[in-house]
Amino acid sequence: MACSTDKTSVTAHLKTKFRDVSDLKPTVDQPDTAAVRHYLQGLQQRITTAVTEKDGSSFGSDAWQKPPGEPLQGHGLTQILEGGPVFERAGCGFSSVRGPKLPPSATQHRPELSGSPFEAMGVSLVFHPRNPYVPTVHMNVRMLSAQDANGRGVCWFGGGMDLTPYYGFDEDAIHFHTVCCDALTPFGQDKYPRFKTWCDDYFFLKHRNEARGVGGVFFDDFSELGFDQSFAMLRAVGDGLLRAYMPIVERRHHTPYGQRERGFQLYRRGRYVEFNLVWDRGTHFGLQSGGRTESILLSMPPLASWAYQWQPEPGSHEEALYTRFLPRRDWVAQ
Repeated sequence: MACSTDKTSVTAHLKTKFRDVSDLKPTVDQPDTAAVRHYLQGLQQRITTAVTEKDGSSFGSDAWQKPPGEPLQGHGLTQILEGGPVFERAGCGFSSVRGPKLPPSATQHRPELSGSPFEAMGVSLVFHPRNPYVPTVHMNVRMLSAQDANGRGVCWFGGGMDLTPYYGFDEDAIHFHTVCCDALTPFGQDKYPRFKTWCDDYFFLKHRNEARGVGGVFFDDFSELGFDQSFAMLRAVGDGLLRAYMPIVERRHHTPYGQRERGFQLYRRGRYVEFNLVWDRGTHFGLQSGGRTESILLSMPPLASWAYQWQPEPGSHEEALYTRFLPRRDWVAQ
């Protein structure tokens, strides 16, 4: 699959920044959780710095640590920006926790690990813009490790990023998906189409029979490339967030809007809340494992609304979201 026209330079960049990507066969390398933690903390800092430069407002930082005696132990840093001129709410959190027993949401695909002690760490973010013409973005990159019944260490990665517009623009969706494709292609031609489909399947409100947005990429329980290359792929996704999203913010955040657009934005934010509370495995994992509720729910928008059986006007920009952007499309091929 060809993504951008500069695929050669992307591959060269990844070979330099990570490790040689020419050998993608699984290996028996050992998990280096310290390296993962170092990367994730640096990623959080780079992203919040870029958002601060764009918005002009600073993130508040809430460092936390689980008190002694609780089953779940660990620490984290929740960074939140609220009430900014560009971002109405932008949350970016790092967490690193250990627990005596994997929750059900983490073992539904690995039943052999049910009841195993575990360590989990990750960075999760959701940025809710003020202007309805700027889409919401979500990203999560994480690692989870456990021990099987034989005492053997097992480690896997998960994450991805997806875009949720309120008013759709082809060039925005194409740009976002192209960056995702460029990030993944050096790790195998199958990765972007496979993870794009996974994202379309995952970020879907089954009770509404509609997608949350225009998708992106999503993967979970991933370890097939061995630790080193799986971790490198995770970094490629994490490092792609600013390239995928900030040019869209720059294009749209000065677009004039009125109460109609604002009302539609709040209505669609209601769908975002529904997905996170009803279907999101990350939210369920955090709550089931005894995680920190304030940090788990940083993804929630500051304002949202619901309306009974509301329908967009035929031929309107609001209707176009449902007819042109929420249905599945191959954006890279556009």
